[in-house]
Amino acid sequence: MHEFKFRDGELYCEDVPIQRIATEVGTPAYVYSRTTLRDHYRGLEEAFSDLPHLICYSIKANSNLAVLSTLAAEGAGADIVSGGELYRALSVGIPAAKIVYAGIGKTEDEMAYALNSRILMFNAESTTELGVLDRVAGEVGVKASIALRVNPDVDAQTHPYIATGLKEAKFGIGIDDAMAVYEYAASLPNVEVVGVHQHIGSQITQVAPFRESLSIVGELVKRLQAKGIAIRYINIGGGFGIPYRQEKVPYPRDYARELEPILRQSGCTVILEIGRMIVGNAGILLTKVLYRKSTGDKGFLVVDAAMNDLIRPSLYGSFHEIAPVMSEERERETVDVVGPVCESGDFLARDRELPRTEPGELLAVMSAGAYAFTMSSNYNSRRRAAEVMVDGDRFGVVRKRETYDDLVRGEIAWD
Repeated sequence: MHEFKFRDGELYCEDVPIQRIATEVGTPAYVYSRTTLRDHYRGLEEAFSDLPHLICYSIKANSNLAVLSTLAAEGAGADIVSGGELYRALSVGIPAAKIVYAGIGKTEDEMAYALNSRILMFNAESTTELGVLDRVAGEVGVKASIALRVNPDVDAQTHPYIATGLKEAKFGIGIDDAMAVYEYAASLPNVEVVGVHQHIGSQITQVAPFRESLSIVGELVKRLQAKGIAIRYINIGGGFGIPYRQEKVPYPRDYARELEPILRQSGCTVILEIGRMIVGNAGILLTKVLYRKSTGDKGFLVVDAAMNDLIRPSLYGSFHEIAPVMSEERERETVDVVGPVCESGDFLARDRELPRTEPGELLAVMSAGAYAFTMSSNYNSRRRAAEVMVDGDRFGVVRKRETYDDLVRGEIAWD
């Protein structure tokens, strides 16, 4: 569920008309619903309330400070993959003891920063990383709590670019090698083994892959505990899918009902690294039609948002619903919705049937709260969009639109 609804033919976010935001802030702009963020987080909390658990919001999905502070106030932890994400999490008051550090390429400086901050644990991905982490922890004088990211070789049935649990993926340690690597980790003087971690992919719309992977991980936990390695946490990762085109997806309670028996047997605290399910449908990208264009039988709507603002359609072939902000009866047409970037791959939708829209009208690109602004760029020296948060009948800019000065800040014209 989300708080983007039509009232008398006009799109609202909560109690604020989208047209008003466009008038005052301009386009393109990302618009987020604070109520939706809270509701989605609380739904996850309630679904897993019968198990000891910690929800670590996946900051890479949407790292805006207003999003993070909203979730911090709800009690969320953080799943981070960089020193910058650690800085963001700490800056809004997320306790370090609720932060887990994932990612395949942690640097020594980032390790030291996280150790000095006293985060909950690292999700380690290789014996090489474990060796470096052990050395850095010894230099810092802080023992590094770790889980190993285990690759269970399960097909998550999602886009190949975001499937991370197959044996050919760059992520994690193969399930067949896990025991040996755990024994190595347990032998390191500055490392404490506390957990097992998996993450099999993103935008997964079935429970079955999680059930299969956790059955494998659950058996590993039993073997580790029998060896005297005290596993206290099972991190099931994230990847819970959302509806992008009104498809049927599991609710949090569906995941909890199916996975709880496996998780309860372990006696561990469950960690969930959830991003998209919390924030994906809590945001839209607001854009304005600049021109109509046709080439032969092909029609185009040229809008002021582009692949540098929302790369998912170009990168993954992802589908986002697109709707005029002012809804009224009008003829329909099939068009490509494209941006100003000088690439043939710059599109928000291809061969999409939409109500006929004229230059100056506004379009809402739906379900754009996750992996949207965080993946944006300045390609073609385009200024990144403003971000807006709505809470009830009020709204505010939570990231200003970049200026031309912002584009060249830090650069030097050198001769």
